[in-house]
Amino acid sequence: MARQKWWGRGAAVLAVLAVAGCSPAGGGAAGPDATDAEPSAGVDGGTGAGGGGGDSAGTLPGVPSVDRARQQLAGLKVAPHGSMTGYSRDRFPHWSAQGENCDTRETVLERDGTDVRRNEECRAVSGTWQSAYDDEKITDSSDLDIDHMVPLANAWRSGADEWTQTRREEFANDLTHPQLIAVSASSNRSKGDQGPDEWQPPDRTYWCVYGRAWVSVKSTYELTVTEAEERELDAMLDTCGS
Repeated sequence: MARQKWWGRGAAVLAVLAVAGCSPAGGGAAGPDATDAEPSAGVDGGTGAGGGGGDSAGTLPGVPSVDRARQQLAGLKVAPHGSMTGYSRDRFPHWSAQGENCDTRETVLERDGTDVRRNEECRAVSGTWQSAYDDEKITDSSDLDIDHMVPLANAWRSGADEWTQTRREEFANDLTHPQLIAVSASSNRSKGDQGPDEWQPPDRTYWCVYGRAWVSVKSTYELTVTEAEERELDAMLDTCGS
């Protein structure tokens, strides 16, 4: 497949959607202001429908097949983590406005929830969400964080430190690839900025989707993986279909 420059594609997606993890910010929904936590010291079709664990990707967009994920993993550059010098969450502007008073957070909440009702400010005032990481049912949007599948700090030390601010904003608000997902605040904060070799979803049935999504994001944005990260991702992909 001919590969466009991703940032051009990302800009086009944002412009067309005008609708696009982590936490609330700006004009988003009320709730705790926490995200991937501060650092500790080509689009493939999605799979299935429905939420929860298992092999279903639920509403998470662009999750590749297992075979495609293995191809992408094999193509990733393996390198040690880079420096965190200069890192700040402000280097990844989020949540971007998506039209009709909505921002990226509210867009993901509506996408990942069931029977979501919004007020005039686009804040989710009711609905039901199933947190894929820990299989927890949530009925209050303030108990949810929008997680960046590949945390911002992880991306920074994997190559994003060399990006433009525009590219980092697109990464932090990407609604096309499996980068953003509504999960329980407790599971997101447990994850922090850790990679798959350091943290895995408590619900083991979600490891297959998690591994495929992580690999897809790293491949799309040409980010590096560490040796330990590569090994754990390979092990996660081994859980697919088991």
